Amino acid sequence: MKRRQFIQYSALGASASLGSISLAQSYPKGAVTVILPLQAGSASDVAVRHMSERLAQKFGVGFAVENIAAAAGVVGLDKVAKAKADGQTVAALNNSIMTILPHLQPQNVKVDTRNDFVPITGIANIPTFITVPANSPVKSIKDLLTRARSESGNMTYSSGGVGSPQHLATELLMSMTQIKLTHVPYRGATQAALAVAANEVQVMSMALPLAQPFLPNNKIRFLAYSGLERHPQFRDVPTVNEQGIKGYEYSSWVGFFMHKDTPADIVSILRKESEAIVGLRDFHSQLIRSGLDPWPQSAAQLGKIVQDDYAKWQRVIKDAKIQAT
Repeated sequence: MKRRQFIQYSALGASASLGSISLAQSYPKGAVTVILPLQAGSASDVAVRHMSERLAQKFGVGFAVENIAAAAGVVGLDKVAKAKADGQTVAALNNSIMTILPHLQPQNVKVDTRNDFVPITGIANIPTFITVPANSPVKSIKDLLTRARSESGNMTYSSGGVGSPQHLATELLMSMTQIKLTHVPYRGATQAALAVAANEVQVMSMALPLAQPFLPNNKIRFLAYSGLERHPQFRDVPTVNEQGIKGYEYSSWVGFFMHKDTPADIVSILRKESEAIVGLRDFHSQLIRSGLDPWPQSAAQLGKIVQDDYAKWQRVIKDAKIQAT
């Protein structure tokens, strides 16, 4: 290579490197807004706030979480989709918003959740257990199926409302086992959990953070874990799969996304730093203390999960004829 060409190529390479460094130093350009279309205090909110605090420490600017839960999350989803695609707005979205809401409210959701956002990283999974009152005669999934079939719809299960995670997790179980349980929706998941503890209903698919207050007093009992492998904190609780319902999995997750038109370099910067954080042991410990499971999914993995879950819940909601009220 001629010396002049070498100098030209070297200059180009240096220019590109300086450009990347400059961009890295200029992002974020001030405080970042993290829009979460869910209520403050929810399990997803806890995970997102832990993550946002870490990013604020890393970048030296605020990552302020804005909860916009109106209209079951439709308003927040719409706002983040219309935000300027400059990286200063990050979408914190869970499986309900990304893969369930579009099927429950197709007339209201104007966003294509599969294609209008690019994945950044998975953050946390909210472990879910099939629970019964502590004094229930039902001791296993087999017992549950046997009793449900013999009582022909008289067994009841609670949820936080039509289309809630508790509702859909149980609908998935019913669709895979051909049993019939009667849905008793409450005004929120906490009220639904209290109903199980008080023996007012017989079954509930309950997130671990919601179940934890009832465990010391033995008000509820876990029948099965909804993940594919046993939960590390509850090794004595078998999975639904282990108890004969092959392929059953209910995963309630939350992750970070950006607008699809965000510059690739900005997306790359946030991905790199976010993936580093979710891989930290002390971050895992922080999540576990909050009743959450670390969920360090890469952007590619998260994107595939969105596509797969979207198709699964489309089928379940259509087959069960569920409509949001």
